[in-house]
Amino acid sequence: MLDKLKGSKKKNNKDSPPDLRKNGEKESSDVGGKIQDLVGKISGKANKSEEKPSRGPVKKARPMPKPRIKPKGDEKIRLKPKDKAKKPIGAKAASGGGPFGRKLPGDDDDQRTIIGAAVFGLILIILVASGYYFLVYAPYQETLQDAKATKLNEINAYFKGPLAVDPEKQALLADIDAGVTPEQVLSVDVIGPATNSWRTYQNQQLNSKKDPFDRVMIVYSTDPSAPEQDTSGSQKNVIMKASDAQRFISQADATVLANMEIQTPDTVAVPIIISRLQAAGGLISVGNMVDVYLRVSPEQEQQAQPEQNETEEGEEAQPAQTTQTPESSTPQISGATVLAILRAKDSGTIDARVTRGQSFSVNELISQSQREQTSSADVEQLLRAAASGGFNEAETRALLQNYGIKLSDFERTSNLGELDAQYLLLLEVPRENVLFLIQNMDSIILTVPTQQAPNWMINELRTIYG
Repeated sequence: MLDKLKGSKKKNNKDSPPDLRKNGEKESSDVGGKIQDLVGKISGKANKSEEKPSRGPVKKARPMPKPRIKPKGDEKIRLKPKDKAKKPIGAKAASGGGPFGRKLPGDDDDQRTIIGAAVFGLILIILVASGYYFLVYAPYQETLQDAKATKLNEINAYFKGPLAVDPEKQALLADIDAGVTPEQVLSVDVIGPATNSWRTYQNQQLNSKKDPFDRVMIVYSTDPSAPEQDTSGSQKNVIMKASDAQRFISQADATVLANMEIQTPDTVAVPIIISRLQAAGGLISVGNMVDVYLRVSPEQEQQAQPEQNETEEGEEAQPAQTTQTPESSTPQISGATVLAILRAKDSGTIDARVTRGQSFSVNELISQSQREQTSSADVEQLLRAAASGGFNEAETRALLQNYGIKLSDFERTSNLGELDAQYLLLLEVPRENVLFLIQNMDSIILTVPTQQAPNWMINELRTIYG
């Protein structure tokens, strides 16, 4: 045994393993040195020990262990079972086990109950949050956005054109954006600031756009959604005095002021020949303001003529009746001024005779008296004679001044007149309405607004209404 520790063996021993040591190495009986060499190899100091010569005797390498002999027969090798990984003492307790790391019978059920309650609570929270969002929050936000959109549309409708960059508009937009509730947004007053801004702007335009006759022309649109450059039938003109326009501006609000424009009047005098019905019954005089309406459109007249001519043989031709529903209640031309009015000369032929007689009878004695007054003249010939100097011009002027107007007034008071009389009128209208007036001369009708009525109409109204 000692020989095995020392590494010595007998040469004659057949059962001993072969000597694997290098040639020239001798056995060393120094056990301490062997242990020191083994420690040096493990600690990595083997090379240093090899480089430096050892002070003591040369240490021999430890002999290799003997190989194990395989078991004979049916003997099985018993392997050592692996050691199970040791768990910390509190591991089972932390994972739900009982004290001292033991697992209790109800731990799995408690864990399932806790997990199920957590999942149910999470689902309940999601359902409540979704219901609040779709039933409360989303409709509330939609109502808020609709209120803001309504106010923004109102601002864009009033603050447009020259007031598109008005400071009041920016302040109102900031108030709307700052609103957190629909009531707060809808309470923002838009028409008040817009009215003040438009009144200031229109008064400035009024002072700068007056013509030499102290008049202005107001261009307005009957369709607020139409663009400002639209020159179709939705755009109307009216000429009025500057004082009347200023009064109108002070009384109107932003809904009217935002859809009108003040311009310098650019007018033209247009002569037209119309019937007495079209000429407001012939009861207008120089200086009156009239509105022009379109009675029948040209397209309807062209459609009516073929209908009137298409009749079967043997049937009487019935006049076609065409009725037109006006597109709007506003006139085509407002505030046209009558500069002159002429009545046809057929009304100037005078042939009148007035005879008054009385008869008395007393005892077969008869007394008669008769008075006769005649008047025969041709007004047109008198005018020609006065113009040529044949008659006294002053006397002729005194006799025939306003003859046609006086004749119409006498016809009005006597309820008897010449209904088929023709009139020539000279109307002052804006330049852009001249073509319309010329093309529709046979289809227009003149009306007299009561706000600018002639004297006879005012007196009649006062008599009727006190």
